[in-house]
Amino acid sequence: MRNSMSFATWALLFCCCSWITQAEVFTSIGQMTDLIYTEKELVQSLREYIKAEESKLAAVKSWATKLDALTRASTSDPEGYLAHPVNAYKLMKRLNTEWSELESLVLQNPSDGFISNMSMHRQYFPDQEDETGAAKALMRLQDTYQLDSEAFSRGKLPGVHNHAILTVDDCFDMGKTAYNDADYYHAVLWMQQSLKQLDAGEEAVVSKVDILDYLSYSVYQMGDLPRAIELTRRLVAIDPSHQRAGGNLRYFERLLSKQLKEENQAYQPASEEPIQLGTYMRPKDHLPERESYEALCRGEGIQMNEARRSRLFCRYRDGKRNPRLLLKPVKEEDEWDSPHIVRYLDFLSSEEIEKIKELAKPNLARATVRDPKTGVLTTANYRVSKSAWLDGMDDTVIARVNQRMEDLTGLTVDTAELLQVANYGVGGQYEPHFDFSRKDEADAFKRLGTGNRVATFLNYMSDVEAGGATVFPDFGAAIWPRKGTAVFWYNLFRSGEGDYRTRHAACPVLVGSKWVSNKWFHERGQEFRRPCGLTEVD
Repeated sequence: MRNSMSFATWALLFCCCSWITQAEVFTSIGQMTDLIYTEKELVQSLREYIKAEESKLAAVKSWATKLDALTRASTSDPEGYLAHPVNAYKLMKRLNTEWSELESLVLQNPSDGFISNMSMHRQYFPDQEDETGAAKALMRLQDTYQLDSEAFSRGKLPGVHNHAILTVDDCFDMGKTAYNDADYYHAVLWMQQSLKQLDAGEEAVVSKVDILDYLSYSVYQMGDLPRAIELTRRLVAIDPSHQRAGGNLRYFERLLSKQLKEENQAYQPASEEPIQLGTYMRPKDHLPERESYEALCRGEGIQMNEARRSRLFCRYRDGKRNPRLLLKPVKEEDEWDSPHIVRYLDFLSSEEIEKIKELAKPNLARATVRDPKTGVLTTANYRVSKSAWLDGMDDTVIARVNQRMEDLTGLTVDTAELLQVANYGVGGQYEPHFDFSRKDEADAFKRLGTGNRVATFLNYMSDVEAGGATVFPDFGAAIWPRKGTAVFWYNLFRSGEGDYRTRHAACPVLVGSKWVSNKWFHERGQEFRRPCGLTEVD
């Protein structure tokens, strides 16, 4: 009993104690990789704990075997046994000394080292916010890339060779996360998948009653009363005494009867087919271009045609404009004609990329957006990444990259923002947005004193196996990450007016880890480098 209490002690500490946590781990794959090595260390520590427990148990068993034989002999003739003075002495010794040693052995806690290790690492563990954020990220990927729950639960994703399986309990927890957020659309999809896998014979902790309870109510919330009734009847058949099911069933039946009477229709039992993606309409949200944005992320709806492609060229950016490019010209490709978007090939070397990531990692923090009403920087679920800001004085690599950007664009970096490095997390994305401030955000960059963001220079510092494109919903362009390359475009016309066509987005990362860095050039200092135009759209 004391031994089991020892195990319970560290288990309780692991699961129930209040720790200082570092939240939002899910927003950066780069930081999540550290958890892989932490978990490996903890597994090793756990194995050492098990080994120590087994060693202790073996010693206790040895004691028990020896004492069992001894007590059988002593209890068969107690007085005769004690008649021998050596036996009497050894009894005194055992009870005074050896049993105390045995007690110490049993009370010895081999988990102390494990607990200490856990205490050290636990503060960096993901918390409930991370688990919820990761679950919502999977649902976001499911929506954007139109993945059905069956394929998702089997880990069948584009670009993936090693499949990661979602168990019955995993699917249930996904559905419960959606349910608790009043997202009944996804609650239905994942509760249904959980039920399907349970019915197929998979083992689970969660019961069919619990799944049907959540599923039937979620289906009701989606407005499908016949199916809600059928699911609730299944629930009542399994557990007639369920505290809510009976009342829900009577309520659903009355409601459906009233509707059918008003519509003069007969009751049609719901289909027993599993509830698939597309059975119910996905609710509308805040984003007006949701459908076109997500289609571009999937590689659909791209407006690149032969006429436009014929206007795209590639060239060397050489020393005609800047002598520093004379010995090492940069390859430039047109990605789009209007607005003009170019890509620079081999802009960053692998060594430079690794150095930039090394400098950024210790300073990565959840990326923020500016609240349009208050102007205050805040986190938002439509921007899932972590970022850090690097100054040219931080390292010669940063200074060198800044200078290269200036050489290529002809714009001064003196008034540009620091180099922002971003790493996208699970399903990492940045929904459609403008880089420049609009007229109703006149004070967005007032504190900088350098005017509006005139141009964006975006470096891709990793390849992405699937997803993660930069898309422009207004004119149907999709630019895919290619490690070491960079893209550049102007956000403002020469007149200073914003080019609203440049509203763009970073698509959710389906498979892989996406690293980017970007430089935003501002208006001040560019007066003679990019002179004003004579019309509004120059």
